[in-house]
Amino acid sequence: MDRASPKVLALLAGLTLLWGTNWSMFSVALRELPVLVFRTGSLTVAVIVLYAIVKLRGESLAVPPGRWLPLIAASMMNLTVWNVATSLAVLYLPSGHASVLSYTMPLWVAVIGFAIYRQPLTGRLLAALLIAAAAVVALMAPNFASYANAPWGLFWGLSAGLCWAIGTFIVKRTSWPGMGLSLTFWQIAASWPPIALGALLIDGPTVRWPSSQAIAVTFYTGAIPMALGTSAWFALVKLLPTQVAGLSSIAIPIVAVASGVIFLHEPLSPLQALAIGSTVISLWLALVPARSS
Repeated sequence: MDRASPKVLALLAGLTLLWGTNWSMFSVALRELPVLVFRTGSLTVAVIVLYAIVKLRGESLAVPPGRWLPLIAASMMNLTVWNVATSLAVLYLPSGHASVLSYTMPLWVAVIGFAIYRQPLTGRLLAALLIAAAAVVALMAPNFASYANAPWGLFWGLSAGLCWAIGTFIVKRTSWPGMGLSLTFWQIAASWPPIALGALLIDGPTVRWPSSQAIAVTFYTGAIPMALGTSAWFALVKLLPTQVAGLSSIAIPIVAVASGVIFLHEPLSPLQALAIGSTVISLWLALVPARSS
């Protein structure tokens, strides 16, 4: 693998900050809003923002022939299930800990790639994955008791990671001729109807007008982490091999844990601090190639 370009590193750094800090905001919004109502609001904002950007850039919104089925499947895995499952996980677990479970995605990518697509694992990439797995376990270890007491949080967090991995393979292994930001736009747009319908049928009669803080978090989540962050993620998927793209996301829960500690006063153990160092090593192994002799 070639050395990661400055563009890739900049995208990765920006995405890590956007998605990592957003986890602590979930808890703020979900204190007042039901899960499906919050996600419907943020998805609505994301669709409007991306539509405006696509039009301003003069890009086409046309979907190539034969691509609607994989696009809908990718949308279900990457956006619909992800948005619902991660929000539900935060209801049962601290935000930083829920993010750790959801970002087991790189491990699912490695398993799926090796078992189904027969993707080889180099010694360097295997070492990166093992260190990343150890970092995830270290982040989870202080909270095993809470997982035992909140099995639904564990279920939804791991489900989010698995479905995200499946969606990543769908996007990576499908050709999308002529589609740039429109690929992100249509995935988000396709995820809106089922979530909005669920919000209407399940939460509609019980919703009260939220505070300005909850509204601001909903708008921010839709416009920045969802619209711009998701666009950055799919750009990374195109630029990197699937396993490396997945592994690059392992730094995001580190930021999520840190933001949970800073903004929500969630606990941070020495073991979790060690996991941060392990994550840096894992990313270095995955993104920086070995020197040739």
